[in-house]
Amino acid sequence: MKTLKAIVIGAGQRGNAYCNEASELEGVMQIVGVAEPDNVRRAEFQSKYGLKGSVCLSTWEDVFTREKWADAVIICTQDNMHYKPAMAAIERGYDILLEKPIAPTAQECLDIAEAAHKKGVKIVVCHVLRYSAMFKTVKEIIECGEIGDIVTVVHNENVGNTHHAHSYVRGKWAKAKESSPMILAKSCHDLDILQWLINKKCLRLSSFGSLAYFTKENCPKGAPARCTDGCKIANCPYDSRYLYYEGDLGWTRETAAGHANPTDDEVTKALKVGPYGRCVYQCDNDVVDHQVVSMEFEDGVTAIFSMSAFTPEISRSIKIMGTKGQIKAHQDSDTIIVSDFSSCKDKIYSSKYEGGHGGGDKGIVATFCRYIRGDDNIPEISEIGISSANHLLCFAAEKSRLSGGKVVEMEGFN
Repeated sequence: MKTLKAIVIGAGQRGNAYCNEASELEGVMQIVGVAEPDNVRRAEFQSKYGLKGSVCLSTWEDVFTREKWADAVIICTQDNMHYKPAMAAIERGYDILLEKPIAPTAQECLDIAEAAHKKGVKIVVCHVLRYSAMFKTVKEIIECGEIGDIVTVVHNENVGNTHHAHSYVRGKWAKAKESSPMILAKSCHDLDILQWLINKKCLRLSSFGSLAYFTKENCPKGAPARCTDGCKIANCPYDSRYLYYEGDLGWTRETAAGHANPTDDEVTKALKVGPYGRCVYQCDNDVVDHQVVSMEFEDGVTAIFSMSAFTPEISRSIKIMGTKGQIKAHQDSDTIIVSDFSSCKDKIYSSKYEGGHGGGDKGIVATFCRYIRGDDNIPEISEIGISSANHLLCFAAEKSRLSGGKVVEMEGFN
């Protein structure tokens, strides 16, 4: 079986994460090129994968100025930079592993799906939760009928307060027009997983949420525009002078400094001039910090999704209530609890956490390779047609939120 050749477009955190997983799948996928505008990141990527300078390009456009030179591309650019490279790759016949969200508008999502199907190109969207140990096990429990028919689902995304401050207040996903709304940028995973688990058509939904806390109105008196300007506010959990040195999220150091393995001096310099040193109450962010979506599916099935920044952990939890029993699962646990109504006993399933996104990062890379080799018998596959349809739930939820929670009918929505 031949090794698949792939070009990476965007060598940031997600691009590196997928390539790290690919490198562990010996003989399955080979990284043969990269397009990355940041000189430091491009050089680091070149060194890591032993690439020649001629295949280390500055822009995604450079990838498509030559004859097709790989089997696939892995697109991990910013949210609002997916559409053009995806369409160019489709035109040239590359299969695509596409980081979520597909694109920042519903029409662009549908356009990519239509173009891919017309061209016969396979695209897998990186809904990595489908490939994680926890959610795959939950899906198997549902399908074997242990809890009967699903009646209600309650799903929580615990963003984590410091993660939210880093990515959605100070970071690249802070402004909806420059990236995408929070429900799309962060939670298209979750609406996709609900659709996948319930496996029925969503008929209508409504949504509420806002930016409640990370605003100028909540700025402590006397706080400077930057933590590094000598802020004297005691015990602030978002103080960058602590967060990027002693905090739990080590990867944020690399993001702040702009390259891998930065020294403390390099981080300090970046915080003094870059976005990650700003006071979280004085940024230009506008995406929500909490949002709920209420959904009605076929056959009267209901679901509630809640996303909140105000949690100490970064995880997801779900409760699925059926006619014969209930499933409870949490990403921070290695177990899934199934409660049986007839016996009044609980059954415990193992769901060991392995790697990024509970094993989802590894799982999606391996599955993508199987899929583009011709294996179509993959029940969890998040191919472009399925994903683009599920993305519409995000756009509908945002429309509802902006209209004060009005119910949006999904029939004919785009």
